[in-house]
Amino acid sequence: MDRREQGPADHQRMPTLAEQVAKVPTDPGCYLWKDGQGTVVYVGKAKNLRARMRQYVTLQDEREKIPLMMQVVRSFDYVVVGSEHEALVLERNLIAQYHPYFNVDFKDDKSYPYIAITESDVFPAIKYTREKHRKGTRYFGPYTDARAARETIDTLRKVIPICMATCVEWKRARRLLEKNPDQAAVANLMLAERCRPCFDYHVGRGPGVCAGMIDTVEYARHVRQVESFLQGHRSQVVGELTEQMRAAAADLDFERAGRIKARLDGISALDDRQQVVFSSSVSLDLVGVYREETISCACVFAVREGRTVRSVEFVLDKGLDVSEEELVGGFVKRYYDETADVPAEVDLPVGLSDAEVVEGWLTEKRGHVVRLHRPQRGEKRHLLDMASENARHALMRYMVRTGYADDRTNKALLQLESALALDAPPMRIECFDISTLHGHFTVASMVVFTNGRPDKSQYRRFKIQTPLEEANDFVSMSEVLGRRYSPERMADGRFGSRPDLLVVDGGKPQLTAAIEQLESLGLDIPVCGLAKSDEEIFVPWDDTPVVLPSGSPSLYLIKQVRDESHRFAITFHRELRDKAMTVSVLDDVPGVGPKRKRALMRRFGSLRRMREASEEEIAQTPGVPAEVAAAVWQALRAWRDEKASS
Repeated sequence: MDRREQGPADHQRMPTLAEQVAKVPTDPGCYLWKDGQGTVVYVGKAKNLRARMRQYVTLQDEREKIPLMMQVVRSFDYVVVGSEHEALVLERNLIAQYHPYFNVDFKDDKSYPYIAITESDVFPAIKYTREKHRKGTRYFGPYTDARAARETIDTLRKVIPICMATCVEWKRARRLLEKNPDQAAVANLMLAERCRPCFDYHVGRGPGVCAGMIDTVEYARHVRQVESFLQGHRSQVVGELTEQMRAAAADLDFERAGRIKARLDGISALDDRQQVVFSSSVSLDLVGVYREETISCACVFAVREGRTVRSVEFVLDKGLDVSEEELVGGFVKRYYDETADVPAEVDLPVGLSDAEVVEGWLTEKRGHVVRLHRPQRGEKRHLLDMASENARHALMRYMVRTGYADDRTNKALLQLESALALDAPPMRIECFDISTLHGHFTVASMVVFTNGRPDKSQYRRFKIQTPLEEANDFVSMSEVLGRRYSPERMADGRFGSRPDLLVVDGGKPQLTAAIEQLESLGLDIPVCGLAKSDEEIFVPWDDTPVVLPSGSPSLYLIKQVRDESHRFAITFHRELRDKAMTVSVLDDVPGVGPKRKRALMRRFGSLRRMREASEEEIAQTPGVPAEVAAAVWQALRAWRDEKASS
């Protein structure tokens, strides 16, 4: 492994990043981008270092974060390795070492609990721990629920007696064996002479190592069963215990057979509490993700022998600001770097461009072939969607528990105040959008965000009254603003208070129309226009649009306001259009006049319910004969089928 550092001092002129990258070798390896203070901001791997790094400096990498990242990059390091597989392993180690800002990582850099077996001891013990992985100890996890990990140990020891690493008598026996390593072969005899049984032995959770009640061969069998149990191989454990029970019964050792039978009953009771998700005995992990703007959550369902044995959730520090592939790929590398429990198949919601390299790494880690799979349908797809839904709920709980949403909203309002040169944070934001179909059914929406959150009680919608032969957003926007900010409406308490910021959906023309209308009303309300294409914000005091940083709380809030106004306008527009089309259908039905039309509307309350009604239900309308009801039902069905096909 060769390590070289670029950027040597040049007395004449400091070479540019592009010139430095041109001298990077074409070997596989890892690269580390650094800022002006020398802090590592991003770590990546590449099959060809020079070609990959050139994509960054020439901005050929299409990921949204790259332009922002390269603005802060001032230097780099790289490490050459022998293969792309080695580069993947090194990448994980470097990310764990530097925790770069632009890499996907856990939101809370805390230690997660594990269940561990001290395999290097003569009599290995089980323990709950958050320690870093030690040599000679096998770890199972990580778990995100500490109580679940402790309950697993407690349940496991009821089924298969094994010593706890916290047991005082086990520690005494361990020290004694460490002082007399040459007597390991007769360890149980030595312990029987010098030690005493612990409390766990008396209640059936300890095998009696401390009193010499079990030899190393029999205890090693217990350890193997515990490890198989933690890996989810229940059938293997059940098979071994069943064989031992039959052998004990054949030897007329009914007391021992009864103890083993009690353990088998404990496994059966545990299986009854776990959900069967597959008809076959498959073993796999399903990784579901849910993303917000700059935060996300990954949920892993561990399925062993057709049953979910574990579900863990991790909050990540990246969200919609990175691609789903980058998010999932970064999580997979972090998670399986820390867990020893690797199944034969890992199901993901998205394919990975370096899937072959990741599969090779996981195969080497497991010792058997591992396959990455993206299910499209069937029970695997259903369970993957369920994992994503669990990730969503876990992320919502995290945001409520930590006050993340409140902190982010406060930052967004302060950033908008600064970026738009406002006198104060915009505690009340009003946004307008126009929806039309070639000038027909033209409507406008007004949505209100109070303290950075939707205030739906303040939402309003308007039918545009100006006759239009074709779509004209400028005329429509002028009309709705004139109606909303007229003296009568400004004095109407039902419309709320004066906004701190007015947002119109559109670019410079829509902004100009809004400014002219406000000036004609004699109002001085801060206003801006938000373009759909490049998320640019147009302001009255500058011809150059304001561009908020990608992934910033302010950009997320302003986009949320714009998207909500668009959704509200589209909903109202479709409602009017569907109502008009349905009413016109009834006008063409023989026997349906204004009186029967009113009766039908009173009977069903809405056109949607009328469309969903059966012929018999329509016939129950007072004043509507059976033959007319049949004609109405057939007309509505024909209209519904035509709409569905279009």
